[in-house]
Amino acid sequence: MGRAQPLYLKIQQHLLDNIQNGTWKAHHQIPPEEQLAKDFNVSRMTANKAIRDLVQQGYLSRQPGLGTFVTDLKSESSLVEVHNIAEEVRERGHSYSCNVLSSGVMEADDEVALRLGVRLGTQVFHTLIVHRENDTPIQLEDRFVNPRWVPDYLNTDFTLHTPNEILVTACPINDVEHVVEAVLVDEQTALHLEIDTARPCLCMTRRTWSGDHLISYARLIHPGERYKLRSSVHRNPS
Repeated sequence: MGRAQPLYLKIQQHLLDNIQNGTWKAHHQIPPEEQLAKDFNVSRMTANKAIRDLVQQGYLSRQPGLGTFVTDLKSESSLVEVHNIAEEVRERGHSYSCNVLSSGVMEADDEVALRLGVRLGTQVFHTLIVHRENDTPIQLEDRFVNPRWVPDYLNTDFTLHTPNEILVTACPINDVEHVVEAVLVDEQTALHLEIDTARPCLCMTRRTWSGDHLISYARLIHPGERYKLRSSVHRNPS
């Protein structure tokens, strides 16, 4: 006979079910430990462990004096800065992984030539990568790089180093252009992101410069329900 499931896991599953099925939205206050202990006929210590583990996993957050609340599970990136997505994920205490869908050389079409500042038909480096947080796709990165400025780009193992990491190391970034829009994606993109085509997404178009050189052009597509962008402006008082 199999061993009975620990009682704290039953409480965890109850909490997770309410979070994942949408019954409890972001910022919803969950029942206190005392109530959970009473409902499941367990000690308060057992209820505390169930909550504590979900806090560590990022599903819940404690606010001293107020209670425990469902977190906003959307991943977040800065809109005004260029960060390494792998570092962002790890800083949230989550695991990062990726799938490299393609990596090679292609001829620039009209759009790529215009965005990357090269002649039509110029050979450019291209990578297509799905970035994952806790094994869930959070970004499809479709990137084009000018080989003139980053000649060793394709020699990278992109499962170990992100494109951003390579570009920043090779050519320190001093200027960035971001354009963000809401989009619906095609079937192939939806398949890569493991979503339905009816789900809205955020598409960030990013161009980066090092000195006077236009280094890279990328389309970064995020499932809207899993991602948010943040912008902060600090002004000195006059």
